[in-house]
Amino acid sequence: MLRFILVIAAVVPLTFALLPAHLLAKRFGWRAQRTIPQLYHRIVCALIGVRIHQVGRRCDGPVLILSNHVSWLDICVISAVAPVSFIAKSEVATWPVFGALARWQRTVFIDRQARHRTGEVTREIGARLQDGDAMVLFAEGTSSDGSRVLPFRSALVGAVHHAIGEQSGAEVAVQPMAVTYTGLSGLPIGRELRDRVAWYGDADLIPHFIALLSAGAIDVTVSWGDAVATSTTADRKQITRDAEQSVRRMCEAARRAGMRGAVAQRPATRPVPPPDVQAEPA
Repeated sequence: MLRFILVIAAVVPLTFALLPAHLLAKRFGWRAQRTIPQLYHRIVCALIGVRIHQVGRRCDGPVLILSNHVSWLDICVISAVAPVSFIAKSEVATWPVFGALARWQRTVFIDRQARHRTGEVTREIGARLQDGDAMVLFAEGTSSDGSRVLPFRSALVGAVHHAIGEQSGAEVAVQPMAVTYTGLSGLPIGRELRDRVAWYGDADLIPHFIALLSAGAIDVTVSWGDAVATSTTADRKQITRDAEQSVRRMCEAARRAGMRGAVAQRPATRPVPPPDVQAEPA
């Protein structure tokens, strides 16, 4: 609990220090509206003790990023490595603290109960992509325990088509990304530690938030797959399937690398010498 209190004591003044500049940047459309959140989340990750390892490289320019989803911490991790905005379910806007942070980061909210609004949402995402934003979609539609990648949903990938619009020959990139938590307090994350990081199902947000901030060092790998330039003739379902398979492969590779790293860091055990044996007199 002491660690949690210290982290919050540092994060709160940081938030109030950067918030006015960020609101001004949003109001006047300055470039800082993208870079201030990245700076903020880099500092927050450092305060929490999150150690981020990147594999691959993010596509430059407007891009729709299709990612898996494990925890609320994904937001901080992804924002720390790239100036992005998110596509999130509408319930997030009502969450204490996290809802405000999501709005400040120009998140596009989706009402999953109002399917008739899907076209309106995709047009908004498309407009943001046309403006040069990088948009992150948690394509599983929910979070998981991190041991597997759930099937990706293709409906909102149609936002790419709206981004292209009437521009003949125009293309927008779609890039898969994998977030894999590999270590907690110096230990590899296996089945027994997975729930300490993953936030999914009916788990309460605040207790999980407090426990994770109190846990100590967290190791995470952010893996970038190959970006695909998408045109109006592209099959969004095929794009989604390809991204899902890519994220599965990257998550598995990160888990294997995390296990190898944990084994390599273990101190070598010295063999126990056999007890002295004295020869019996003849």
